[in-house]
Amino acid sequence: MKRVGLISLGCSKNRVDSEVLLGLLAGRGYTIVSDPAQAQIVIVNTCGFIEPAKEEAIDTLFEMAEYKLGGSLELLIATGCLTQRYGEALHEGMPEVDAFLGVSEYERIFEAIDAAYEGKRPLFTGEGKRFLESPRILTTPGYTAYVKISDGCDNQCSYCAIPMIRGAYRSRPFDAILAECRALSEGGAGELTLIAQDTSRYGTDFTPGKSQLPELMRAIDSLDSVRWLRVLYCYPDTVDERLLDALAHLDNVCPYLDLPLQHISPRILRAMNRRGSPDYIRTLIARCRELGITLRTTMIVGFPGETDAEFEELMAFVREERFDRLGAFTYSPEEGTPAAELPDQIAEEVKQERLDRLMTLQQGISAELMQGRIGEICEVLTEGKADGRYYGRSRLEAPEIDGKILFAAHGSVEPGTYRNVRITGALAYDLLGEEV
Repeated sequence: MKRVGLISLGCSKNRVDSEVLLGLLAGRGYTIVSDPAQAQIVIVNTCGFIEPAKEEAIDTLFEMAEYKLGGSLELLIATGCLTQRYGEALHEGMPEVDAFLGVSEYERIFEAIDAAYEGKRPLFTGEGKRFLESPRILTTPGYTAYVKISDGCDNQCSYCAIPMIRGAYRSRPFDAILAECRALSEGGAGELTLIAQDTSRYGTDFTPGKSQLPELMRAIDSLDSVRWLRVLYCYPDTVDERLLDALAHLDNVCPYLDLPLQHISPRILRAMNRRGSPDYIRTLIARCRELGITLRTTMIVGFPGETDAEFEELMAFVREERFDRLGAFTYSPEEGTPAAELPDQIAEEVKQERLDRLMTLQQGISAELMQGRIGEICEVLTEGKADGRYYGRSRLEAPEIDGKILFAAHGSVEPGTYRNVRITGALAYDLLGEEV
């Protein structure tokens, strides 16, 4: 059988799609290789969310095409969000690519391969199956895995192209998610992270007006093989008391809420078409603090028309709320979105200056919060060793996006094992400790 290499770009949701695709290929007998120089078929699962992601995808496709000149590469296939959004343009403008599949067409990969070998350059970007219930090949370490619970989005934020790419919100069947969580955890992935474009809306297309995420979390929490369960990408107006109770009190659920807020100015929030008033947001944050839930958020700076005063309002809000984790991005105008047509677009240098100021503020807040954890004893999932110290994460650090806990241990510690660690020191985003 042919040797296949796959490069996955973009978010963790795209990673899950890539893992499903790898599982399909392996199930058909294809040999999966990690080095594209050794592959006969290379698949690039692209991201098309913002301009830098598009550029990375195009650059990666051109880079992979070079292997046709001096390597064993026979076919180059583009899949994912960029293909879904710009399939016809890519088909016309990139003759180096032999086949194109959109985000709902992964089950047609074998049809695409066969057609490409016949020289047909297929383009499949229709509405196929949103969820393929087939075994995945994990690209994460075996002890941790992402689980996608829905796809698409109905929020219609004015700056976001996801609804144009992924379509309307659709929840994955409850029993299918539970079965996958059981299989993954029994296979060694004791840490599971639920993801979607909007996780807290899960199940509202099954039971209108009521999220089934808390019920899903309770069902997964009851699985003996699950040690840690966390949830990312919640939307403020669908975070209710049931969800907060699950986060705060279920034994295996990490008390960690990822709540992208984007801004706090009421005018900017309206222009972004974001639901939830500043007062509601502050009340929700206060309730999370009462329950001891670690908060992560994301902000956008430089949205069209953002005044100096509105940016200072955002800075004051971050200074006041002291988020445990905060990421930020400069606004990126995406064609086809309402925000891209707004007047008073902000100059790039102003956006960058605001981003630098915000992240400098957060760095200081994070450093102070990290200092406050000195003396704490926490369970740490070991991920590896570097510079003489082991490193890993506690329940309060999400994979890939948060800091690490660097610790000295009594003897050798294998990745994927858990150790109790006393925190003895702090950096801006990382912690230092010793095994108890």
